[in-house]
Amino acid sequence: MVNTVQRLAYKAFGLQIYSELPLPELPLTDQPGLIGSISVIQADLAERWANIPKVSLSLGLLGNEVMFEIKDTAIFSVQDGNTIVVSPAAHADEDCIRLFILGSCMGILLMQRRVLPLHGSALVIDKKAYALVGRSGAGKSTLASYLMDQNYRLISDDVIPVMVQNGHPLAVPGYPQQKLWQQSLDYLGMSSSSYRPLFQREAKFAVPVHDRFHAEPLPLAGVFELAVSSDSPITVQPIQGMERFHTIFNHTYQKHVVSHLGIMEWHFSLIASFVNRLPIYRLTRPEQGFSAPEQAALVLETIHNQVEER
Repeated sequence: MVNTVQRLAYKAFGLQIYSELPLPELPLTDQPGLIGSISVIQADLAERWANIPKVSLSLGLLGNEVMFEIKDTAIFSVQDGNTIVVSPAAHADEDCIRLFILGSCMGILLMQRRVLPLHGSALVIDKKAYALVGRSGAGKSTLASYLMDQNYRLISDDVIPVMVQNGHPLAVPGYPQQKLWQQSLDYLGMSSSSYRPLFQREAKFAVPVHDRFHAEPLPLAGVFELAVSSDSPITVQPIQGMERFHTIFNHTYQKHVVSHLGIMEWHFSLIASFVNRLPIYRLTRPEQGFSAPEQAALVLETIHNQVEER
């Protein structure tokens, strides 16, 4: 059974989050969030889950409510962009429940509030935000961690909230934690014994980064899509034309619910409103070996050249 507390207020994703469930990864706050306040509550969702129309065995939708079930963990309900309801399974792992609250649930909730959630890591470079996106295993968090070791601060890991103001994208901070696989810790010379697994038997670890975290929104000045090739050297190429649109579309967090929520037009319009003025690059690395130092050097050189050309 998950331990509960009396609605502590936390800060993450531009939100003030009142939660009945402890969220120790997040800083506490008594200030309203940039994009408002939400609640995380615990309740029995068994009957509601049984009756909601399903689009798959594990996903249900009704109006502006999205429900999903993670076997042996919990049933989650994300409602109207302002409430997350959690119904834990018996003997569920609390760490695993929090992982879904701060990941899948937040991605869906941000879209309900018409905030674009990108899947990746964002860092501060030259007082602007730059996003690293890519498929799972592309090396986003490893490259971000290497850049943080070079004194560049993290804005968000995994879910990057992006607001658009007057046609200009703004990256909103997540919370001061990275998620790193055992292999990434090994590459970076970090001992896994110093960190907590994200949940039981998981070879991915929660790495607190309180002293290397940037807590204020910044203009999003560029996106690097990480790609892996079996035989390519490390290269960076600008992404042109409609492929730019598809890059942002494909790296939207929880994009599979966009059509079900009936927000395809909003999603297309929002991306179209800024994508042509946002530099987007594809950074390709070889499949084998640790190449984060060379990737970081190429990212920084590209950003420097981009600034010089303005």
